[in-house]
Amino acid sequence: MPDQDYQRIAKAIDFLRKSVLDQPSLDAAARQLGLSPCHFQRLFKRFAGVSPKRFLQHLTSEHAKQLLRQSTSVLETSFAVGLSSPSRLHDLLITVEAVTPGEYKTGGAGVQISYGIHTTPFGSCLLGLTARGVCRLEFVAPGEAEIALQRLQKAWPHARINEDRVTTGKMLEQIFQSQKTPSSLSLLLKGTNFQLKVWNALLQIPPGSVTSYGFLAKQLGQPNAARAVGTAIGNNPIGYLIPCHRVLRGDGGIGGYRWGTERKLAILGRELCRSSRNQPG
Repeated sequence: MPDQDYQRIAKAIDFLRKSVLDQPSLDAAARQLGLSPCHFQRLFKRFAGVSPKRFLQHLTSEHAKQLLRQSTSVLETSFAVGLSSPSRLHDLLITVEAVTPGEYKTGGAGVQISYGIHTTPFGSCLLGLTARGVCRLEFVAPGEAEIALQRLQKAWPHARINEDRVTTGKMLEQIFQSQKTPSSLSLLLKGTNFQLKVWNALLQIPPGSVTSYGFLAKQLGQPNAARAVGTAIGNNPIGYLIPCHRVLRGDGGIGGYRWGTERKLAILGRELCRSSRNQPG
């Protein structure tokens, strides 16, 4: 999907979310984008697989609160049996490796990072790869590619960083397009011990489920650390694959997202719609 189409989807989601009490018509939503109702309907269904109205139903506060309740038992079981990465995301088997203490201390000295800016179903992203796995997946706002690259360089100040869109493009296809053939994917994470615990916990949240900051803090054995958990989630360096978009406020509110609320809604909403279609009955 071209980046322009994603920007239209994001604008539509913002309009629908802010107008939920008015139950806007298809025509009204289409007018916000300067599109015909038929074009808008086709664009939205191609992205989400459902109508704009159905998509919005999955993102209401009441539905979110119900989903939080339903997801709790699933996640409690997951934590109780000690599940950790590898964890499944669509058809991807995720394994996680942390940088060595020496690499952390030296800011990645000796690490080679290839990067590329690419278009995804959720807008442009910067993807960073090392020989040991993905180290960065950051969604990029229009015109901010250079800023995203600077953030990568700041996170890995002594690594060797070079552009290689061919290599990163192949990985990007595996991440966003691989829906049939099971494959494995490795992540290389650079963070504090607490951040690594939080990011690993996020990998236990399956598509179609959500949790709250407070629940994660409790499962990590620090029930009073919900704010610290939120900060660690906000510093997640690998969007989408480490699914911080599946964490909501305890009241069902969408909460923050370092790459924008509309993008969080777009990713989460599409997952919820697809999961509901795959449920029996």
